[in-house]
Amino acid sequence: MQRTTRGWLDGLLGVAIFSGSLPATRIAVADFDPLFLTAARALIAGLLAVLILGLLRPTRPERRELASLVTVALGVVVGFPLFTALALQHITAARSVVFIGLLPLCTALFGVLRGGERPRPAFWLCALCGSACVAGFALTRDVQGASWGDGWMLAAVLVCGYGYAEGARLSRRLGGWQVICWALVLALPVMLLACLAAGAPVWASVSAPAWTALAYVSLFSMLIGFVFWYRGLALGGIAAVGQLQLLQPFLGLGLAAGLLHETVEPSMLAVTVLVVACVALARRFAR
Repeated sequence: MQRTTRGWLDGLLGVAIFSGSLPATRIAVADFDPLFLTAARALIAGLLAVLILGLLRPTRPERRELASLVTVALGVVVGFPLFTALALQHITAARSVVFIGLLPLCTALFGVLRGGERPRPAFWLCALCGSACVAGFALTRDVQGASWGDGWMLAAVLVCGYGYAEGARLSRRLGGWQVICWALVLALPVMLLACLAAGAPVWASVSAPAWTALAYVSLFSMLIGFVFWYRGLALGGIAAVGQLQLLQPFLGLGLAAGLLHETVEPSMLAVTVLVVACVALARRFAR
């Protein structure tokens, strides 16, 4: 299997896993405080990362790479989970996809700045068209006005895009699972303190769906998804494979329909076809 093809397949699997993150977070924040949820999911994933690193004993990061790993931790371990949890207290999962639709473009921009990639101009046209399709469709689903939730989602997209690009750059040397594991371990002491500071919820009042959602965002959104995602970005290119995130809002909306009982309109399928076309064209012009 060609290196780039493997990268796209890994990236697609990562996107599929991440698609459940926002619906699961929406469920979890009904019973968990956003700060506690952010700290708890990172704490659980971080302890697993310690176990994985202890068993497999990969090459340790060099000292010059520590700053980049801290950046990854701040972006995808702390920033994105916390900001989305805060946002989903104010807005619906459907509205949040407006901003997730901008994540591929943000990742591509940081890929250029940090990864040294230089996609062709046609790539940017495809990326903008795909982002416009996602944003336009999502805006028609929810007409709520601007809110604190919108601001938190914008911040989440920015820090996540940077964390994706920086993690992908490190993955070229360390490997995808090593990057997320080392980032989780670096964040572990801070997340432990944050968990204690947030205070435990009233355990008896936490519903079974909230526990399931916490398990999902801890194991899949925080750890397993990144193993495939960072490897995909490293193999296939940050800007190119990053465009697969255009599919994430629609996969997420499908999950939201089943989990949160939101209505899925027929127009969703039509727009999905357009997005897939944009992704295919973006891949063609990525190099």
